[in-house]
Amino acid sequence: MKVGLFFGSFNPIHIGHLIIANYMANHTALDEVWFVVSPQNPLKEKASLGNIYDRLEMAKLATENTLNIKVSDIELNLPKPSYTIDTLTYLKEKYPEKEFALIMGSDNLVSLKKWKNYEVLLKNYQIYVYPRPGIVTKEWEGHPSIVFTTTPLMEISATFIRKALKEKKSIQFFVPDPVLAFIESKALYS
Repeated sequence: MKVGLFFGSFNPIHIGHLIIANYMANHTALDEVWFVVSPQNPLKEKASLGNIYDRLEMAKLATENTLNIKVSDIELNLPKPSYTIDTLTYLKEKYPEKEFALIMGSDNLVSLKKWKNYEVLLKNYQIYVYPRPGIVTKEWEGHPSIVFTTTPLMEISATFIRKALKEKKSIQFFVPDPVLAFIESKALYS
């Protein structure tokens, strides 16, 4: 079983994330996709980050009716900040029968050399890359560990959704209905 790990803060999870995960799970060599909800990305500011338990719950609500897309809280139990290489090492020990790969946007691929032990990542794991608007990744073309996909281009961002909520604008159809109901019930991001 080949599992694609889609790391992110998912603050909140939205249809762009779900379309990417669905594409990866159904149109590539991956059998399953796991959303790995990160408590804190070492390369991002913590200030605007929503509560980890709320973000996990929204991801679970968004994927409750999917067969090959799951949510992982694995990074909750690991030291902070979470480094991808450490999470992968832990997962490989916990699930030796699974083959893990990474899923990332071309915007993250551009900054891959800033990641902890990125050479080890490239040596031991495949990386499935989805396109991001205006990002050029020529440096990585032809790399044996990098799989460029033709995932539909997504221009929806969690930042856009948080801004819309702050401005009291509708986010219907940008997030699944159960996620919208959860956000409204807790008055998140307003």
